[in-house]
Amino acid sequence: MAHDAWTLRFDRNLLRLLHDRPNDVTELELPRLTSSMRGAHRDLYTLNFDCSTRTDVYYMIRAKAMDRDAVESSRFHQLEASVSDTARLLSTRCTWILDLVCKQYLADQKFLDPNITFNAILLGSDNPQCKIPGVQKNAATFMLVMNLITGLLSAIVTPKLGHLSDRYGRTRLMALASCGGLVAEFITILVARFPQVIDHRWLVLGSVFDGLTGSFTAGSILHQSYISDCTPPSKRAASIGYMHACLFTGLAFGPLLAGYFAKGTGSLLSIFYVVLGCHSMFVIVIRFIVPESLPKEKQLLAREKWDKEQELRAQTRRSLLSTIQTTNPFEPLKVLSPTGPGTSPALRRNLVALALNDIIIFGISQAAGAVIILYSEYMYGWGTFESSRFVSVLSLVRVAALMGVFPIINYFGRVRPAARRRRDCLTLPAEKHYGADNLDIWVLRAALTSDILGSIGYSLAHSEKVFFLSGMVTAMGGLGSATTQATITKHVPSNRVGQLLGAVGMLLALSRILGPLLFNGIYAATVGTFPQAIFVLLASLYGISFLASFAIRPHGRCK
Repeated sequence: MAHDAWTLRFDRNLLRLLHDRPNDVTELELPRLTSSMRGAHRDLYTLNFDCSTRTDVYYMIRAKAMDRDAVESSRFHQLEASVSDTARLLSTRCTWILDLVCKQYLADQKFLDPNITFNAILLGSDNPQCKIPGVQKNAATFMLVMNLITGLLSAIVTPKLGHLSDRYGRTRLMALASCGGLVAEFITILVARFPQVIDHRWLVLGSVFDGLTGSFTAGSILHQSYISDCTPPSKRAASIGYMHACLFTGLAFGPLLAGYFAKGTGSLLSIFYVVLGCHSMFVIVIRFIVPESLPKEKQLLAREKWDKEQELRAQTRRSLLSTIQTTNPFEPLKVLSPTGPGTSPALRRNLVALALNDIIIFGISQAAGAVIILYSEYMYGWGTFESSRFVSVLSLVRVAALMGVFPIINYFGRVRPAARRRRDCLTLPAEKHYGADNLDIWVLRAALTSDILGSIGYSLAHSEKVFFLSGMVTAMGGLGSATTQATITKHVPSNRVGQLLGAVGMLLALSRILGPLLFNGIYAATVGTFPQAIFVLLASLYGISFLASFAIRPHGRCK
């Protein structure tokens, strides 16, 4: 069976090559074929290829390949076996959901027609019987419902948690934001452990709990608020960059470590137990060990200010207009357009431009990641190994940029000049929230430029090497997200950082809903005619963000 699978992969790649280059294929192509055959993935019937005109070349090359020593096939299968489990862990949850949906779908089909027979479903394994349109449609719909529930609830809850953190501290709400994921993991384990008893639709309940506590978005903005409390403005961007670097380090090494753990335990389900344990440990450490970043005095002042605002609102809530304003779900976004003493049109313009940049860089662009992988598998025949390697290398480049390049830029471009200004400007306070500086703006523009160039490179790439190199260029754009998130916190007083980031988190949560719909929809509509359309869209969005960066004006100069 293994040799037959190897032969089928070789046939697919050979047919694709003959389809692309029918006039110049010779047996000299054999080494390249044998080295890239494991990337073949498209069905022969989708090639729309009539190889009758090149049957001589086809059988000549195929015969030479099949006559080669079996070492080549053996090496390939050893390589594939060594990475398949690890690579599959990149989407273990999705694979498990697909298997559960497939199990229910086949049971329904069996109920409608008792004469139909299906092979048994092995959860977490490769189940070819699930690769049918009906199962794929049901699984995609089910996961879409889960994502919509989590996204919508987190969009509502995140700004409230951010505002609450200004009044009651960061750590207790950071722990609360992780409790939803803790419950969701527990439900996932129950469904995966007892599939005969617990229906897979109970996973929706996990999405509800995850959304009610803000999900990943709330956790991210609360962590940024914590960092903002602990770091001066001159070092904030680098500190948030360290947090992002930790995220990408997990993306690079997490699946590898999980793969070794699953191999040692002999069960993919054990990964969910590890995740549950990590969630529990994180909640305990954050709630009871990590010190609170917001002093008690500031919390009390924020509560008093909030109480006065509520009293004032209660007095003016008699009119219909005021009632509509207080029940408006988008009311948290008002913090992006502040009015009153100490505000200005430049401040409002900066906040809106930075929020737009954060939505595009961190929100929508993240939604394009899955489609980029689909594109690479379609165009270059990548399998899970190649896709996992691509994601890992990109993550490592981002880590190197955020932990190596960014701190150096920040030190020579901001920390040292700030110390010099403190010596030269006798009236300049130690450090306060003055807004964006020139370094923020130039780093943001440089990061967006790399994103634009990388997206253009994606669309023009005709080889795997160029595509891979384009990915490296986009990885340098990771500096933009950390810069944007740090810069926007420097535009408001420290007692309103949580409220501001909560509003931005609301936009990010909405972008994580609309982004996948946008990119997946466009890719599905254009994959047969112009699959590079997603990169044109991505470059256009980065271009809009780049233009918006020119609306940002520096503040905080020595007077």
